[in-house]
Amino acid sequence: MAKPKAPRRTLESYTVKHINKTIRGGDCVLMRPSDPSKPSYVAKIERIEADGRGTNVKVHVRWYYRPEESIGGRRQFHGSKEVFLSDHYDAQSADTIEAKCTVHSFKSYTKLDAVGNDDFFCRFEYNSSTGAFNPDRVAVYVLQV
Repeated sequence: MAKPKAPRRTLESYTVKHINKTIRGGDCVLMRPSDPSKPSYVAKIERIEADGRGTNVKVHVRWYYRPEESIGGRRQFHGSKEVFLSDHYDAQSADTIEAKCTVHSFKSYTKLDAVGNDDFFCRFEYNSSTGAFNPDRVAVYVLQV
């Protein structure tokens, strides 16, 4: 007979030991890809769960997609640090978190004095099954030189 699964409990926060950072629901993080040649994945933590012993910590995340991961790919007007909040949810081991990051609105991103490696911006939500964006259009500015 199979051993019954230990009940899982929701955590308010969790300290990721290998990066010495505390994460909470709502935080954005960089997650290690299975292919080391690819850039880290960007995700928003929805919920943190642990088994009864407090080991085997899982994070329930909502993925951000990079333009090249979307149907249609990267376009000329996409920023190099742009990501799209998707409808793709998943559960991952907390051990795959590489760092905390910040996903800004486009307006607050343009006001940053300096953009760090862990700064991104989002102006669209993305439907991963249809490839549709919300909003479906964005203002594009042309710089006159």
